[in-house]
This record gives sequence, structure tokens and C-alpha cells, in this order.
Amino acid sequence: MAKIRVGVVGTGHLGKFHAKVYSALKSRTGIEFAGVCDIDTSSGKEIARKYNADFFPRHTDLIDKVDAVSIVVPTVAHYEVAKDFIVAGKHVLIEKPLTKTVEEAEELISLAKQKGVIIQVGHIERFNSAVRAIEPFLEKPRFIECQRLGSATKKGRIKDVGVVLDLMIHDIDIILALVRSKVRSIEAVGMSTVSDHEDMANVRLTFQNNIIADITASRVTKEETRKIRIFQENSYILLDYLHQEAFLFQRSGKKLLKKKIPIRKKEPLKAELKSFIDCVRNNRRPLVSGQEGKQALLVALDILEKINHNHASLL
Repeated sequence: MAKIRVGVVGTGHLGKFHAKVYSALKSRTGIEFAGVCDIDTSSGKEIARKYNADFFPRHTDLIDKVDAVSIVVPTVAHYEVAKDFIVAGKHVLIEKPLTKTVEEAEELISLAKQKGVIIQVGHIERFNSAVRAIEPFLEKPRFIECQRLGSATKKGRIKDVGVVLDLMIHDIDIILALVRSKVRSIEAVGMSTVSDHEDMANVRLTFQNNIIADITASRVTKEETRKIRIFQENSYILLDYLHQEAFLFQRSGKKLLKKKIPIRKKEPLKAELKSFIDCVRNNRRPLVSGQEGKQALLVALDILEKINHNHASLL
């Protein structure tokens, strides 16, 4: 089995975990952890030493050393960095959101198709064990409710975008995968409290197949919550991303019976990166390809437009 050379661009809070997982996967997945890159030389060299990889100060220096790469840089740099690797024929895993604009996303997807390389987008909740476990119990969702609450001071929190592109986009991606329908209408409000972007947002999405999804996201709450409730004809599912737990509430006569859904817990980032390597090795379409990443981005940007419009109308 030929080894696949992998690297990481960006050794900030999340990039460090990518490096750690790739280093741990070396002996089991036939990969070579070739190197890391960061404009912060001190941080980059520290991670390179820790995981026995080479350090490169510029991402362009890493291109010839890898076959595939995780791009874990600020959102504004996703397009530029990913484009350089894709043009060189390298496979890329780009942390969410895919890019800053839909136009950038479309160009990367088109380039990847031309070059015959894979784009995978880092919507990690798709690899949460609880998400996989509820699949057999899904029937026809009618109403979906999501809560994703966290703290702005949490280490690793994205600072160059607001809560919609930072947190809510995870739920948008999951909902689009569940609903499989186009959005018909959007109602959205948001406000800034501790940053220059929206830090809290509440959204109602109505889809063309009449499914409704309510999403609340905040990064100014002390308690961390990541839950989704999926309401169906005679049942509903409660999924806790944070604790990787899920429950099925099923109607039985006039009673509602609660059943814990069995879950084989796995580390989501490890599952995500293993899947990426498998897709590269076997030329498979990723679970979250560039297309899925673009669709989530498109809805998120439409939500932001609605929030900004509503905010302007109040001034």
C-alpha cells in the first residue's frame, strides 16, 4: 500500500488537533505525516517537533511535500491557500466554512474537478457517533429544533466571522442532509454583543417540502449546549452532540416511551480524517464534499443577509 503524504496548514487551536490525529494515524492508515505550516514560526515549529514532522513557514513550501492537506487557517484565507494546493493537484480538507463567498467556493469546486482532486469540508458533526446512530430511526422529519450555545472566550473560537459561520453552519449542514429540500423562506434575527460580528442568532428555515427548522446559536452563553430535536409523525429524536447521546421518544397509545439509542462512541475528528484519507486513497466522494460545503455556505450567507437587513431596518 503506497503511503499518502499529508500535512497541516495552520497550527492554531484546531490545527494542533489535526496534527495530533495525523501523527497517531501514521502506523495504521498508511500515511506519512510530512509537515506543518504556520506564519507563526514559534507555534509551527513547536507542533512540528511534538509530532515529528517538518516545519514550513509558507504554505507554498509544503505543496511539493504532500499528496493531501488539512487547511486550518482563518476563513478569509481558505480560498487562496486551497487554490494553490488544488492547482498543484493536491487533495484538500478545508475547515468550515468552505470559503468566505459562494463565488470562491464554486471556483474551488470547478478547479478540483479539472484537476481530479478531492475537496472535503470540515463539518465535523457529520462524523459524530450520535448522528450515525440515529439514522435507522429517521422517518419523515416534520420539524427540527437546534441549539448550539457556547462562550466567546472559549479557546479556539473563530474570530474573523460571526456565530452563523462559526457555529450555526454545523446545524445548517446537518439539517440540509436530513431535509433534502431547498429553502423556501428564511426568518432571522441576530445581534452583536462582544465582537464586530453577530454573536447570537435565531433562525427559522421553511423548506419547499414544508419541513420547518428552528436554529439558535450563541457564543456568549456560559453553558455549552449542542443539541438537536427531530420531530416526526409518531416520535421524536433527541440528539446531544456534546455527550454523543441520543434518545428516541415514541408514541404508544397515549404514552410517550423513551428509549436510549445505543452508540459506539468514536472521536469525531479522528473519524473525519480517516474518512478523508480513505477517500483520497480510493478516489471516493467525501461525505461532505465541496458541493455540500457550498450549499451550507449559501444558506448561511442568506441568513446573514436577512439578519443585516433586519438590523438596518431598525436603525
